[in-house]
Amino acid sequence: MIKISIIYFSGAGSTAKLAETVSKGATSVAGITTQIIAINGEDIINGRYQNDKVLSALDASDAIIFGSPTYMGGVAAQFKAFADASVSSWVDQKWRNKLAAGFTISGTPSGDKFSTLQYFHTLAMEHGMVWLSLGEKPVQLNGVNRLGSWGGVMAMTDSHSATGELHADDKLTGELLGKRVAEYALRIKD
Repeated sequence: MIKISIIYFSGAGSTAKLAETVSKGATSVAGITTQIIAINGEDIINGRYQNDKVLSALDASDAIIFGSPTYMGGVAAQFKAFADASVSSWVDQKWRNKLAAGFTISGTPSGDKFSTLQYFHTLAMEHGMVWLSLGEKPVQLNGVNRLGSWGGVMAMTDSHSATGELHADDKLTGELLGKRVAEYALRIKD
């Protein structure tokens, strides 16, 4: 069984919902299991992320998909604290050759979300991972990739909404990313 981990931070709940859609897409492929891991503020002590159980779970995964809202043109501080702590996995190259992908959300069409996806990409490259793009044409008639991203999933929520609901097209795009990672993970294992 292939194990895909989806690790994310969510401030208002929208990123958590997007993580669930990515997981739904991945588990639609036979032979795939996912684990969704939320980065919790309680695991950040004096500015440092400390959760060896989470890092061990990621070390044992076949693929890791990163998620964070885009805040002020980049990943949330909580995600950055987690990424800094991943140096313990980097030292022994525990994520080397694993698949990697990413998703982000903000309240505006651009919101500098590409900076967040680039951060995920750089993190993956430092770990020796293999980055998998979204692989979908932009602005498709069925709504897929409505914000026109190639590096990963970009989603937009109504910044004035208290519910943080996801647009149906963004949900579909998230599912397609999860499915793409799952299909490639199976190919690599064969």
